[in-house]
Parts: sequence; C-alpha cells; structure tokens
Amino acid sequence: MSRPGHLRSSRRTAGTGRLRLFCFPHAGAGGSCFVRWQGVLGDVAEIVPVPLPGRGGRAREPRITTPERLLPLLLERLGPLLDRPFMLYGHSLGGHVAHAFAQAVAASGLALPERVVLGAVLPPHRPSPLLPPSPAPPSDEELLGRLVAHGMLPPAALEASAGGIWRRSTLPALRDDLRLSEALRTRGTGPLTAPVLAVAGSRDTVAPAAWVAEWRRYAPTGFALRTVPGGHLFLRERQVPELLRGEIQRLTGGFRCGSSTN
Repeated sequence: MSRPGHLRSSRRTAGTGRLRLFCFPHAGAGGSCFVRWQGVLGDVAEIVPVPLPGRGGRAREPRITTPERLLPLLLERLGPLLDRPFMLYGHSLGGHVAHAFAQAVAASGLALPERVVLGAVLPPHRPSPLLPPSPAPPSDEELLGRLVAHGMLPPAALEASAGGIWRRSTLPALRDDLRLSEALRTRGTGPLTAPVLAVAGSRDTVAPAAWVAEWRRYAPTGFALRTVPGGHLFLRERQVPELLRGEIQRLTGGFRCGSSTN
C-alpha cells in the first residue's frame, strides 16, 4: 500500500524495447489513460505511466499541489529508472510536470531525456484560458462552463447537482490540478536542455497550435511541432502513440530532432 504523498510509477505495461517512455497524465486523470498505448508502442519502448497521488486510481490519497513537493518526489522515484535512454510525454498538466521534471533532471546532473514530448501544453508565457487572471477563483458554475466549452467535460456536467457526489469529488481535484499546472507553468521559464517535440490538437481551443508552436523559444537544442486531429484530449486517439512510435524508431536509427514545423 502506498503511503500518503508517495509518488508511484506503474511498470505493468513494460515492453521489450530499450527506451523508456515516462507518461504524465492530464488533470484529473491517472496512469490508465496510457494503457491503450501498449498495443502500439510495446515492442519499441517500455511505457512507464506516472500517476500522481490523489488522481485516478489514487484518488483516496492526499493530492500534491505544489512544485516544491512534487519535484523532489519525482527525482527520488524516477531517478533510478533513468539508467537507459528515455523520453518524457506529458499531456496538458502532465506536460508542465514533464517540463519541470526535465529541468530538475538537468539541474541534478542526471541523464537527459532523448525528447521531451509536450501534448496540448501551453508555453510558460501563455496563461490558461481555463484560469484567466482574476482576483478571485472562478465559481463552480464558471469553471464547469469553461471546461464544457473547451470540450474537456460533457455538457451533462452542467446539469449535475451542486451538492451531488460528482461535483464534490471532481471539482476540488480539478481545481487543485489547474492550480498545480499554473504553478508549474509560471516557474518553468528557462530553456530545456533536451529537444522538444510539441503536439497540438487541430481543434484544441485551450492550447491551439499557434500557441503550442511558441515552445520553440524554450528549446534551443531542437524543436518540432506536429498537429494531430482532435480537441484538447487528443491523447485518446491512436495517432498520438503512432506518432511517438515513429519518433522512437527515428531515435534508435540516429535521428536528431530538427527545427522544422509540420
């Protein structure tokens, strides 16, 4: 049993490839959102989901809500697994976690990732439209309205009872995740020492491709942008693991990330 605040990585989807792919989920999600990737990537990489406490299957555990608590745990738990080539994939909130972890790895003198892949992630200078600057946090109705408008929750979420179990359990977790995402975003203004592959959804209104492309300024060692069909949660589609498969195969053949944008 995990102790509170303990960061766990799940290696149940271990593949036969040499490269490790650490996967950081989006707000409110656990490592299960990457289970389907095994069928596409299992023979070229070892998929290592990194669920955070208080999310997904770990919802009963206290949530980590600050970078100061999160990053030391990431280094402690994942550091021993950086003993062979690895990549990072983070989606939305998970992308800010991956970005901050890559910077922490570099500062600690550990092995650097072959790629930092950022899916649906706003660059550090772009505030999230889900939490626009305001002296007060949004009300439950305002937050739900924004999440539904951007395709992150179904319209039925607006009809849920204000005192219902769903709202009581889901909204506090989403608020904490959004606060963590913003805290990570605003502190991550330095460049990355690893090449960056940024992935945008063609219909994403939270992190549109034009904004995602601005990660270029934080990637002096290499940058590429790819656009895939879908909205903000496009990681559910097969195109993303297929894109990563191609990237891993190019890496193992000596490919180096260029600066072209597709």
